[in-house]
Amino acid sequence: MAVQFLWKASVWLKKHKITLLAVSCVGLFGANLSYHVFPEQTFKLLHECWSEGQPAELSQRVCGVFQDVLQDTDVKSTDSYRAFAASGFHPVSAGIPWLPAGSLVGIPPNFDSTAEDEKGIVNHVVVINGKEVDWESKEGVALKEALTFSLKAQKFAIAREVAYLQNGSPLASAVVAPACLAGTFFCGKSIKLLLGLSPGPVILRSVCNLVTAAGGLMCYYVSYDAVTHHRDCKADRKAATVSKDYARGGVEFYDKILSCNRILRGLMGKQGKKMYAPSGNLFPRHWFRIKYTPYTYRRDLIVNILRELQA
Repeated sequence: MAVQFLWKASVWLKKHKITLLAVSCVGLFGANLSYHVFPEQTFKLLHECWSEGQPAELSQRVCGVFQDVLQDTDVKSTDSYRAFAASGFHPVSAGIPWLPAGSLVGIPPNFDSTAEDEKGIVNHVVVINGKEVDWESKEGVALKEALTFSLKAQKFAIAREVAYLQNGSPLASAVVAPACLAGTFFCGKSIKLLLGLSPGPVILRSVCNLVTAAGGLMCYYVSYDAVTHHRDCKADRKAATVSKDYARGGVEFYDKILSCNRILRGLMGKQGKKMYAPSGNLFPRHWFRIKYTPYTYRRDLIVNILRELQA
């Protein structure tokens, strides 16, 4: 019975493989894009910052900075961009500006802090290895300093997220998986035709399929990381070229991210050494991947842009 079912399933798959491929590609694309299409119902719930059992609200000062950034970056439809209080220490974003749901930019609590007023940080509870960070300790003071950004750095960080959304980065990232899936399918089919394996033994075809699938998976990883690197650099460049102040803010922003990561590396012990390099860059999860564009590279990119602007 089971053998008969598998045989029928195999026949059905062979007959409808193009349709199945199309449905799979559309499904992958939709799944990757889902939280950008419905950012309020997905992305915001995941990243929203809460305070005393209620969603935290951005201060008037931070809202004003956000509106200034939208003006500086020449955003035509400002209603398509909305800010909310996000957890974490760096801004995040999601959405597609030209869709009805628009896009969201999450701004963390530490962006409400200044050198004179540190309430956005000291009122924020940070727990590392089960212990709350003492902001008055040596490590706490250093971490607090690394998380306090100047107005220029704050504007750059927000402008970078706006640039992500303007550049269509969500669409570019979402299309990688279905493109690689379709490419793997057609490459496998072509290889079997070239080698004459289509009418050949099942074992040889299975081996060919496995090798092609492994190659397709590797291609996906490399392509996704390449797209990530490209969109990161493009967003950084666009934000840094707004003005010299934005470029200076970008250098400060990445310098402080690196400093923060080095401090966290020490505070987190073994786990910190797995997550952060001594330089402050993030370690990739797999040895053959560069999942994150190195912060040192991004800082150096903006340093070069600043030199060009000053020339």
